Amino acid sequence: MPLLPVNLRLPVLKLHDAPPSTTIDFPEHEVSHNGLLRAGSKTTGHNLAELLRLAADAGRTTEIPPAELDRPLLFILTFHNLTYTIKNRTSKTFPSLLRRIHLASDGNSQPPRRTLLDSISGEAREGEILAVMGASGSGKSTLIDALADRIAKPSLGKGGIFLNGEPLESKIQKTISAYVMQDDLLFPMLTVEETLTFAAEFRLPRWLSASKKHARVQALIDQLGLRAAASTIIGDEGHRGVSGGERRRVSIGTDIIHDPILLFLDEPTSGLDSTSAFMVMKVLQRIAKSGSVVVTSIHQPSARILKLLDRLLILSKGSTVFFGSPDGLLNFFADFGRPMSQGENRAEFALDVVRELEAEPGGAEGLVQFYRSRTQGSVSALQDSPLIRPPSSAFTLQAAITASISRGKLFAATTFGASSAAASASAAGKVPQFANPLHVEFAVLTRRSFTNTRRMPELFFMRLGSVLVTGGILATVFYRLDSSPRGVQERLGFFAFAMSTMYYTCSDALPVFLQERYIFLRETAYNSYRRSSYVLSNALVALPSLILLSLAFASATFSGVGLAGGPSGFLFYLLIILASFWAGSGFVTFLSAIVSQVMLGYVVVVAVLAYFLLFSGFFINRDRIPDYWIWFHYLSLVKYSYEGVLHNEFGEDGKCFVRGVQIFDTTPLGKMPEETKEKVLAAIGGALGMSISPETCLTKGMDILKQNGVTQLGKWWCLVVTVAWGFFFRVLFYLALLLAGRNKRR
Repeated sequence: MPLLPVNLRLPVLKLHDAPPSTTIDFPEHEVSHNGLLRAGSKTTGHNLAELLRLAADAGRTTEIPPAELDRPLLFILTFHNLTYTIKNRTSKTFPSLLRRIHLASDGNSQPPRRTLLDSISGEAREGEILAVMGASGSGKSTLIDALADRIAKPSLGKGGIFLNGEPLESKIQKTISAYVMQDDLLFPMLTVEETLTFAAEFRLPRWLSASKKHARVQALIDQLGLRAAASTIIGDEGHRGVSGGERRRVSIGTDIIHDPILLFLDEPTSGLDSTSAFMVMKVLQRIAKSGSVVVTSIHQPSARILKLLDRLLILSKGSTVFFGSPDGLLNFFADFGRPMSQGENRAEFALDVVRELEAEPGGAEGLVQFYRSRTQGSVSALQDSPLIRPPSSAFTLQAAITASISRGKLFAATTFGASSAAASASAAGKVPQFANPLHVEFAVLTRRSFTNTRRMPELFFMRLGSVLVTGGILATVFYRLDSSPRGVQERLGFFAFAMSTMYYTCSDALPVFLQERYIFLRETAYNSYRRSSYVLSNALVALPSLILLSLAFASATFSGVGLAGGPSGFLFYLLIILASFWAGSGFVTFLSAIVSQVMLGYVVVVAVLAYFLLFSGFFINRDRIPDYWIWFHYLSLVKYSYEGVLHNEFGEDGKCFVRGVQIFDTTPLGKMPEETKEKVLAAIGGALGMSISPETCLTKGMDILKQNGVTQLGKWWCLVVTVAWGFFFRVLFYLALLLAGRNKRR
């Protein structure tokens, strides 16, 4: 039975850093008397601290031969026969419909499918870079997605993905791998060092000291070649920041802060000049040499970049046309009958040949078959290799991961040392998903958002200016409304417009929410933090600005319009405005989780809020809304804010709004002389058997509420319901993020 060294050089994680109860959820192992891991044994699993303690004790008491200390520890990622097909998008035209009906009548009811990956096999090793190359549409990104577990494994046909001979499960892969997207999604107002520091706080465990996290960040800055830009903000269209190459390296750094075993990248050199692209690939080479398996797609590498690549996989329309060392390209194409000129860039030549063949009627099928016939023996050997068969006494995944901890890999500590709860989960046979507990994630997310928002005050002042301008216009248009019947109608119009303004103002934040959504999806794809932590932090960060906006609008309109209620009335008016902002921001936040484009989001917001206003009860009373539309009345966010302020204004029983002859003001009879009005009023009183004088109160506040159908809820219940809508939309926001995070290609 082979022995594997655990007391390797350059240990980074000390024994006192790890919780003593932390265990590893991988196949069992044991430590032999001389301090070596015995791979493939069937004993019960030791906890992590015990393993490292045994390894350290053995290293102090037993002299290990130098050959054992320098023995290479390899992770080998193999993939075999990966096949992925999708349904063809069918045309909606009438001829295509007839064609589908004809196929169904012939018994061929299955829709046509398109093959994106066709029996792709290969391997990538620790310390090496595997580059996937091909023309646009060749399947590069699809293969990277398949290897990075972004495509559901049942959709990959009968093929499989293995790490050190063991099937790579999704739960384990999320903890030991990282995926760098093609787009650099970063907070623009954070510096390079702050961006990496926040990534470290997410991915490194809570019990790891702040000094060690800081040391990891500083080491990574040097590794990425970002020391000169460490204090520079990332930047965006309106703020000058780092260069494109530096930005790409920062993006890579945020995903490798926990030192993953597997690193997948989707065209990391896309959009960069040759110098920046070369620097990025040099960084990837250093990452690979530090003990990671690096798999990246690349469009057309330069001669300098080609020298950095260890293995090359060239695709054409989803099929492999070459796999091996870049040095083998010369002989491969010479044997195919397309010799390469001396000094020509091998990668460019290979792509040119593939493009020429794809343009021919038969495509590159001849080259595909040539590759398969040439490598048939090696492919068969790969199929029979112990690397893709369950290990018995061979080099096991568990032994490799445990040994990698002792040589300085941080991901294992992140995965298995997060908390006592995580330790208990490990002991129960579950892999802890997150490095930190929820409250730590919440605190870090909140601090990061406040830092980024504080450095973009123009966004808040733009919204504040909009609110103040709107409030000022309303205060001057509806200035000092009286208590006459006309004043009542004008108050109703003011309240309807004012309350809807709260919700429309919230739509200004839609682009910001969408930007954060993309960052969220990247960070949570590999368990940087919980979705619930993000939702809670998002809500808390929004509150201070909402409070200030509410105070500004309430102050600008309450006394200017002449609203009733005094200090208590102003307090409720302020609270209902704040609740409206809270509900509106919740609605826009939820919308940002289900709509991917800003313009589409604006269209949806404007349309839905218009319907909310239509059914709020201002344009048509609740009692007169048709039964088949009454449900929308109760779904209207504006309804509850509108009814709340009506209660606040008209809910006082003692206040009168229509006295005596004022009853005629809103009718054609209002043009009659005052004496005539008094006579008509006296005649009406006589007919009713009551005395009505010019000072008799005919309409009080409660009468106005009844006339407008505002009788079901009191003002405080309207406030509660509005606040509840805000919480409800944030729950929907959480569920939408949960579904989006689990959405893999199938």
